[in-house]
Amino acid sequence: MLRPPGLGPSRGAPIRIALIEGLSGPFGNTGEAVYRNLVWAVERVNARGGVKLPGGHRMLGLERYDSKGQNEEGLAALRSAIDDGIQFVVQGNSSSVAAVLIDALNKHNEREPGRRVLFLNYSAVDPVLTNEKCSFWHFRFDAHADMRMAALMEVIRDDRSVKSVYLIGQDYSFGQAVLREARRQLGAQRPDMQIVGDELHPVGRVKDFLPYAAKIKSSGAQAVITGNWGNDLTLLVKAAREVGFEGKFYTFYGNALGAPAAIGDAGIGRVVAVADWLPNVPGAPSEAFYRSFRARFPKPEDDYVHMRMQLLVEALVQAMEKSGSATNMVAVAGQLEQAAVSLSGQAGRMRAADHQFQQPLVVGLMDRQGAPGVKFDVEGSGYGFRVIRQISPAQAELPSTCRMVRPV
Repeated sequence: MLRPPGLGPSRGAPIRIALIEGLSGPFGNTGEAVYRNLVWAVERVNARGGVKLPGGHRMLGLERYDSKGQNEEGLAALRSAIDDGIQFVVQGNSSSVAAVLIDALNKHNEREPGRRVLFLNYSAVDPVLTNEKCSFWHFRFDAHADMRMAALMEVIRDDRSVKSVYLIGQDYSFGQAVLREARRQLGAQRPDMQIVGDELHPVGRVKDFLPYAAKIKSSGAQAVITGNWGNDLTLLVKAAREVGFEGKFYTFYGNALGAPAAIGDAGIGRVVAVADWLPNVPGAPSEAFYRSFRARFPKPEDDYVHMRMQLLVEALVQAMEKSGSATNMVAVAGQLEQAAVSLSGQAGRMRAADHQFQQPLVVGLMDRQGAPGVKFDVEGSGYGFRVIRQISPAQAELPSTCRMVRPV
């Protein structure tokens, strides 16, 4: 557990947050990266005195539960966290794990109203989670896959040099959703673009992407659209470089975790990534935010910072302070679904109708550090992302099919 410092007039035990994440296995590096982000957010809250409640200030504590990226392990971790008395759960690096956690919490919170638990999701972006599967107990702080795809499509729509595209993704709910929405939006906005490949691959089990890369190259595709993340993305772009693929990559996560270094110079002007925030977002507050994180985690391999994870913790603290409680989950959720937070020039609000956070999105293009608009590189690779499109929350917002059921 991350033990908070004893600053200020703190009373009572820390308010505990359970991180349920794949901290080992093929995506362990992504889980550890999330942990660093949340550690930093918790430290910031505790440094200013913690959560201000009627009984006094209380610190935050962060505890780790390894799901190994698997559904059953995630459920076991949730049961352990509940048995340990924790009422706040954070998770995000798998939409399939998120879905089973939502189902489990719906049942638990109905069965045991005295021990209700809230689920704050920072990265599980299958759109269904705030549509058909929306839950009063679940809050998503990342833009979902359809929102991210719409942002990427802002760039693809205007890139008339690309006439053919290969779709590839991970074979689970999120990867399937990305390819489904890519087909839909291409049909609506680029009907002239030919889809020359469309396939899914096992999640976290492919060690050699050369056969996939060879198919991409032989298809004649001028671009790839993928939602791949973690090693599944890094190995894919590395293989594409090795086979000499010279097309563009339109990605959800091509801006971190080894991908820029893996593709090298071949990615300059060719790798596009969409995010809620990038280190080279213009403005002094954004730059100060990024420099502060790098000062806290100076190792190049630790250079993986997400604004939305900081806003998640700020929103949770705001909700507890406004409700005056850290234990009444109905009251905290009632405030959380109205949360509006800002940090270092970035602001967002929770949409009460479906618990989907609304925030700006940016699209970046990979370039060499030192090029115009690329002050900062990624993970010491010498490559960074220049912001080429900024999308307001109003532009990024999409309708929802959620029919929220609230506790009576």
